[in-house]
Amino acid sequence: MAHTDLKDIAPGQLINARVDIALGNDITAPIAIREFCAAGGQKVFNREKIALVLDHFTPNKDISSAQQCKAVREFAVEQGIVHFYEEGQVGVCLLYTSDAADE
Repeated sequence: MAHTDLKDIAPGQLINARVDIALGNDITAPIAIREFCAAGGQKVFNREKIALVLDHFTPNKDISSAQQCKAVREFAVEQGIVHFYEEGQVGVCLLYTSDAADE
């Protein structure tokens, strides 16, 4: 409840929450980026509260996986994402978020 102004939340209810960090990887981020652009998004809510990690499709096994990573990389540069990590910089993305939570 600390991340929303609601007094009660029910199962199945959609809410807007103030997140500590939003994580995207080379599988999920291209989908989110496509939807962000389709919705008319111009600028991310906070370039310091987004982490983009390339760790599933790297090294790239084929053209499709390379394109996924390229899309994330280009978005990170365009938006000035502070926490953008290429292959080998932080390891598995889920461990990154656990470590970031400890800071």
